[in-house]
Amino acid sequence: MKLSHFHFDLPDELLAERPSDIRDESRLMVLDRKNQTIEHKLFKDVIDYFDEGDVMILNNTKVFPARLYGNKEKTGARIEVFLLRELNEEQRLWDVLVDPARKIRIGNKLYFGEDETLVAEVIDNTTSRGRTLRFLYDGSYHEFRRKLTELGETPLPKYIQREVEPEDAERYQTIFAKNEGAVAAPTAGLHFSKHLLKRLEIKGVELPEVTLHVGLGTFNPVEVEDLSKHKMDSEEIYVTKPATDIINKGIAEKRRVCAVGTTAMRAVESCVSSSGTLNEFTGWTNKFIFPPYEFSIANSMITNFHTPKSTLLMMVSAFAGHDFMKRAYEEAVKEKYRFYTYGDAMLII
Repeated sequence: MKLSHFHFDLPDELLAERPSDIRDESRLMVLDRKNQTIEHKLFKDVIDYFDEGDVMILNNTKVFPARLYGNKEKTGARIEVFLLRELNEEQRLWDVLVDPARKIRIGNKLYFGEDETLVAEVIDNTTSRGRTLRFLYDGSYHEFRRKLTELGETPLPKYIQREVEPEDAERYQTIFAKNEGAVAAPTAGLHFSKHLLKRLEIKGVELPEVTLHVGLGTFNPVEVEDLSKHKMDSEEIYVTKPATDIINKGIAEKRRVCAVGTTAMRAVESCVSSSGTLNEFTGWTNKFIFPPYEFSIANSMITNFHTPKSTLLMMVSAFAGHDFMKRAYEEAVKEKYRFYTYGDAMLII
């Protein structure tokens, strides 16, 4: 398939600027692949499609406040620094993106906070906007990380034009977030409320957790028509033995095994054994899933509505079938479903 196969017209007003008032009362479109049917529900109705012994795979990554604003030495120019990943804990080295990048060169120093107690020195260029920073801070590592959290801002996607609001710190985080390391939320998980999770537990649905620390590479535009030539950035994953035991039991018993989000799907599809079961794994994945693709672990998935030509749309098209997904997205635009990070959800069974 080609990049152009994943274009569609998405009205700007369907890009969700804010989350739904209540997490599990966002809208839910249900796609039945076998019968090629589409239903319109609320997200809390998802429980009706799962029975005792079925499995929902959750991504428990936690978003850290990755967006900082600092000032360049001498000129005082305001610079946005987006923390991507920590390279060396002891030396406090980080890969970052800077904006405007043209003003930031090797050797420049950036000052953060009103008291300017946090300073960073640019020590390398990585990409056009990418830099490596060494943070200079007198306190312990724990105090340094606390300072980053104190100065950082919830890293809402750029398409959200409004200012970050206090409630974003809570709503741009799943309620099961545990392992800090993501710079973007695993958005399909944002629809789960504590009440809905408890109802699923009571019903006997298994809820194993994996970790994929979402990076900005997930959202990088595809710039080649031949999809086989696109390279995904690597993201760190942790798939533990307790999680593999639960998921493999679900596969063996032919239960409904649901990946909650494209990130959970990419994590488990990166750890498939030769026998088609899930292996425990700690490491990195740059797996890019696009049609045609044979999925090994999950037989259902929950996902948000994605933007045109995105790698996320390509993955869900591989799972649901390209023509069926195209029809579903036409329906979603017609019915004014909300798209992207704070948008509505889809269950594909």
